Order: sequence, then structure tokens, then C-alpha cells
Amino acid sequence: MDRDRQEAVTWRNRALLLFDRVAMPVAVCDVYGAVLLANPAMAAECGTTPGRLRGRDVLELFSPREATQVERIAQALRLRHRSRYQVSVRWRAPGGVERYGELTADPVSDTVEDTPALLVMLRVDAERALSPAAPAAEAPVTPMEARILALLAAGATTARAARETALTTDGVTYHLRRLSSRWGASNRTELVARAYALGVLTPGVWPPGVPDDEA
Repeated sequence: MDRDRQEAVTWRNRALLLFDRVAMPVAVCDVYGAVLLANPAMAAECGTTPGRLRGRDVLELFSPREATQVERIAQALRLRHRSRYQVSVRWRAPGGVERYGELTADPVSDTVEDTPALLVMLRVDAERALSPAAPAAEAPVTPMEARILALLAAGATTARAARETALTTDGVTYHLRRLSSRWGASNRTELVARAYALGVLTPGVWPPGVPDDEA
């Protein structure tokens, strides 16, 4: 029995490691839609950390485009139907961009009799372009992105940035990749330089910080 328990723990840890590294936004919710667990990709879509998503209603984070879809899913879950459910959603991503996509929910449980949890995955279909007065490169960064940039400017490694922000190293890397793509930066030096140029980091201040830090 001890060996079985040890193997179960080992596989659980491997699953959680894979969960954190998946590039697609994924969360595990209870049957009512409250987030139990979220990966860094899902948290990044909401401009926060995985831990701060815990307990949030997934349908408050991502607004359904058709209320009837949610009503049908709720009824099916009450009847313990085990099918894949899809909901068209929209949400405000970091930087103010309005995005559109689809949430897919799969009921999962150890046995048919158990009340299922929901494995929720988010597919991003499109986003509404920013106005010409606010080009993508100048879209405001999230507080988490600004914190990571300040740590990099101070010479922090990915591991240290992860410790300071309570993210995993994969979570930090995910945020940096998003910033690199948004700003067209090819390395971290360019990211830090762009952060100073755009006013995300305050020039002439050590240790590096964001303008709000001065308040």
C-alpha cells in the first residue's frame, strides 16, 4: 500500500509539473465554476498569478457571449451528463485588448459516482485591435510584468524572479515571452531597455522600480 501511495504521489507531481508547463491556458474548477487550480498561462490571460485565481468564478473572468450556453451546461451537469462542453467567451486581456475565444470544459473524476471537477481549457480565437492612438508596443503592462522587468533590470535570474513573485520559473518565462512578442524584443537586455523607454521602469532609480513605487 505504501508503494502504491508513493507512486500516486509521484504521478501527481509529474502531472502538476506538466500542468504548469502547458502553453495553453488551463484551469481545474469545481462543478460550480470556481477555480481550484490554474496554470501560469491561464493566470497571464487575467493579468495575475495562479494563486490569486483560486476561488474566482471562471465565468466572471471570461464572459459568456451567449447566456443560453451556460444554462444548458448547468442543466447537463446537474443531471451528471459527462460530455465536453464549450462556451464562447470574451475577456479583457492585460493591456486593455478585448479578446474572443472558447472555453472547453471536460468533467473529470475518479469514479462515475463522484461529483466531477471541470478541466477547463481556453482557446484564443481573435482580439480587437487597439486604436491607432494606442499601438500594441505601448500598451500598459500588468503589475506582474512590471515587477518581473524591475527584477531583471536589477540583475535577477529567472529563478530569483520566480521566488520574488511567487511564480514558477515557467510562469516567469511565459510572461517574458509575451512581452518579447508584444515589443519585438529579441533578448532580455532589449526588454529592459524598452521598459525604460516606455516609462514602465523609472530612470535614475536604484534598485529599479516602476513609477507607482515612488508614491
